[in-house]
Amino acid sequence: MTTLTPENRTKLKRVSTATLTTALFKRGFRNVFIQDVRPLGQKSGSMVGEAFTLRYIPAREDLDLLSSFEGTEHPQRRAVEDCPAGHVMVIDSRKDPRAASAGGILVSRLMQRGVAGVVTDGGFRDTPEIAAMAIPAYHNRPSAPTNLIRHHALDINAPIACGDVAVYPGDIMVGDGEGVCVIPAHLANEIAPEVYEQTAYEDFVAERVRAGQGIFGLYPANAETKVEFAKWRPSWS
Repeated sequence: MTTLTPENRTKLKRVSTATLTTALFKRGFRNVFIQDVRPLGQKSGSMVGEAFTLRYIPAREDLDLLSSFEGTEHPQRRAVEDCPAGHVMVIDSRKDPRAASAGGILVSRLMQRGVAGVVTDGGFRDTPEIAAMAIPAYHNRPSAPTNLIRHHALDINAPIACGDVAVYPGDIMVGDGEGVCVIPAHLANEIAPEVYEQTAYEDFVAERVRAGQGIFGLYPANAETKVEFAKWRPSWS
């Protein structure tokens, strides 16, 4: 599996999911933005990390009891303790927010273990508490009921669907104030420098537009604008 370099990890923290989705579209990838998932609070900043996955199937009344949390092998609890630092825990909840995918205690544990973020296409409980934490968290909407009411935790670190997007273990998850984009792992080191430079150019464009310049020849750039951008680029950091 391709390893994301520290330099490219830092670069991806500077880019938007909008810029990423365009760069991936150039490579033929259309379905990379997780649908109907939004950030829970803005305190924690952007999110970058390798995907570590958990899959839920529908709950069944004879299996999903409060007693199932006892011991050390319940998949939800096991995933929280096994998710590596720097990774993003991604939960396939079948786009069903009627019961919580996780709550404040489990998300706090992920934060204390150095996990880079948590994403579900379902809902979280204890959302006011999670919103105040220094860990990026993305979900569909708040959901107070325990996960056992709707969800049976099953597979750990296997390919999943999350918000209609395929997520494979090790894919790079990038989250910002708009949502979460999935970068196939083998493309991450290739695409990171490109989107970083595109972000620099978009900041240049935004500065020019705020100063009153029109977009023709600016966005996209003509030859004259490219020269002007090259002069401006060293000032961007």
